[in-house]
Amino acid sequence: MEDEPDHAPESLLPYDRWTAEALRHVMLRALQHAATEGLPGGHHFYITFRTDHPGVAIPKRLLAQYPHEMTIVLQHQFWDLTVDEAQASMSVGLTFGGVPATLRIPLAAITAFADPYAQHGMRFEPDAAAPPAADETAADETGADETGADEPAAGAPAAAPDQHSEPPQVVSLDAFRRRTPPKE
Repeated sequence: MEDEPDHAPESLLPYDRWTAEALRHVMLRALQHAATEGLPGGHHFYITFRTDHPGVAIPKRLLAQYPHEMTIVLQHQFWDLTVDEAQASMSVGLTFGGVPATLRIPLAAITAFADPYAQHGMRFEPDAAAPPAADETAADETGADETGADEPAAGAPAAAPDQHSEPPQVVSLDAFRRRTPPKE
């Protein structure tokens, strides 16, 4: 009788990478829908991203406050959400402390995406092929288009507390995952 191995053999097919790509595509579709149709009903997005990832462009003051990771909320007050599938990036206008800003985020920098209304959440590994480059991430301080300054106050970013609040809290996305009901 032949001994069975204690663990499954290492796959020669990149299933983990394919799965991560498929999940990122689901996130991409949700962002594209929100960009073209808006967010229906109570849907809203929590997007966590690496601020030190190459290609991230955020105002210097936000980079100083969140040098590694930041979570934004797209719900009632955001503008100019665009998704560039060819560049694999998104851009959105939000306000932080009353100051409008445009954030440009490569999709590979996103580490978590959740829609609490749908109890759906996903976690991603940042793109390991690109090392963090914090000195390339800061945008100019305004970061907003000229037209963005006239928009209504935007965004309720989870990672932009006022100066007197507590530091950002880590939220487990397990609470947002769909669960199957127990069978009777």
